Amino acid sequence: MKGKVYLIDVTNRDGVQTSRILLPKLSKTMLNIYLDEMGIYQSEVGFPTLKHEVNYINANLELVKLGAIKRIHLEGWCRAIPEDVRLTFKNCPELKHINVSMSTSEIMIQGKFQGRKTFKDIIKSLVEAVKTAKELGAETVGVNAEDASRTELDRLIEFTLAGKETGADRFRYCDTLGTDDPITIYERTKALALATKFPIEMHCHNDLGMAEAVSVAGAQGAIEGGVDSYINTTVNGYGERCGNCDLISTILALKFSHRLKDKVPLDEHVDLKKAWKISRYASYAFNIPIPINQPGVGANAFAHESGIHADGALKDRRNYELYDPEDVGRGEPELSETGRIITTGEYGGIKGFRHVYDKFGIHFHDDNEARRILELVQYANLHTQKPLTDDELRFVATYPEIAQKILTANP
Repeated sequence: MKGKVYLIDVTNRDGVQTSRILLPKLSKTMLNIYLDEMGIYQSEVGFPTLKHEVNYINANLELVKLGAIKRIHLEGWCRAIPEDVRLTFKNCPELKHINVSMSTSEIMIQGKFQGRKTFKDIIKSLVEAVKTAKELGAETVGVNAEDASRTELDRLIEFTLAGKETGADRFRYCDTLGTDDPITIYERTKALALATKFPIEMHCHNDLGMAEAVSVAGAQGAIEGGVDSYINTTVNGYGERCGNCDLISTILALKFSHRLKDKVPLDEHVDLKKAWKISRYASYAFNIPIPINQPGVGANAFAHESGIHADGALKDRRNYELYDPEDVGRGEPELSETGRIITTGEYGGIKGFRHVYDKFGIHFHDDNEARRILELVQYANLHTQKPLTDDELRFVATYPEIAQKILTANP
């Protein structure tokens, strides 16, 4: 049976490592909820070894128990060293999924470790890390080869087999510098799959503008090598330096490319109609505008002006559009208030606050009950440094104890 492509979104780990941008913990939580609604297989929620991430991660694991997050795997990331793995499960004992990472290329081993480690040391640390994770209750462990694209294939095979034989579940091929090309990565992942019979996860950066093409080609190589593949994405392509593989562009490629859609079947749970909602939310939360030419969600994705194009699109939209606005959750008019507006936030009062929630159909018994939620909303507004969205306001009222945990850290 032909393998499939599953999506692992890393916005909340790699996306937030982007220089000069920030993402509040409440926003990370909303992204996990939206990714779950979208049918994404896994979300890399962040760094369980960092103190300021612990409350947020544990709160999201509570949302899983409550059924607010239903299907998606919430996965943490750490270095492939036993100490990090032990700290991960000490901080977040309910975590079930983890990816452990270590540099594998000679360039990085020499450049980063300065003679303190050899490739044999890397393998030994990896094996100990995977064993430790499984002993501490991890249901799935991914083993990440940082700079895989500049690592010899024989080394990658050895690294992958070491992880597999120790009990890991997937191998992550990291094109850390975005240096691979589609043809080369296809050949390498296919050879790797044939040699190891182990699922391969693509993690590609956009330094040469090819992150989606390289990711999809690598996934095709893995599938043709007889294994499932996973593609790491970020919403709107956010990520270190020039960004990561864009979530929505990748789904569009797998669904609508005439040559790809049959060769590289996508996880049937993925709901592209959620694209517009999650893209706009991420843009708001990160405070980064969506580029006008962004596939599927950019302002010009369905805009036509050239006489020949406009005429052709009006006659039959398939002349100049591969997919419809409705396919990505667009097409409905959006209304905005132009008269009196009452908002609530960091300096809001009880009357305005209750008015806002009444419009959501959320009613409080009295002012005392409302004040507890108002106080959380005020802290949440301080936390995000921007007006809360309707979904954020609903979330705080529905899960006040969890919201309180998300909004706090223990230095």
